[in-house]
Amino acid sequence: MPGTARHDRDMATQAKRKLVRTIDPVEKLRLQCLAKGSSGIKGLGRVFRIMDDNKSRTIDFNEFMKGLKDYGVMIDKEEAREIFCIFDKDGSGKIDFNEFLVTLRPPMSNARKEVVTQAFKKLDKTGDGVITVEDLRDVYNPKHHPKYINGDWTEEQVFRAFLDNFGSPCDKDGKVTMEEFMDYYAGVSASIDTDVYFIIMMKTAWKL
Repeated sequence: MPGTARHDRDMATQAKRKLVRTIDPVEKLRLQCLAKGSSGIKGLGRVFRIMDDNKSRTIDFNEFMKGLKDYGVMIDKEEAREIFCIFDKDGSGKIDFNEFLVTLRPPMSNARKEVVTQAFKKLDKTGDGVITVEDLRDVYNPKHHPKYINGDWTEEQVFRAFLDNFGSPCDKDGKVTMEEFMDYYAGVSASIDTDVYFIIMMKTAWKL
């Protein structure tokens, strides 16, 4: 199970509070994403991936600006340019957006990353690096879901809604990659103070 609604609310509240005080442009962008909830950073990643028509995993400054605007992030052009230049280390006019998203994630200890990786591997039954509805069938029981119990949803709809927790509103494809899973839990992690509590939450949720 993903992070709880309470974690999402706590994190969004914390992010909005910090946003008022921060002057660092990268931190501003991070906090605006976190204010959207645990899927915030992953959602921005999806916007960039959709724009990457040639699958180069790189974007130029205009694409960067368009992605931020499409995702509803309020950053002025000067700050966006400053952020872009930090990541355009070789001055090529392009940035690797995966590298950018990894840096944008709230920092996670190795212990937290490890338990997130364990959960992903347990869910990825086929071992192809993507979690799908098929992968979830043996791991996640939809019959406890309230909407299944009252007859509103089928098992398939419960599985799809579960995967959509990790998706973004603009691209719900029913698939979750390792990067997206890590981005999502980096968001959840931001609202949890101690490694011990985070690890217990993950182990309990995924029966690790």
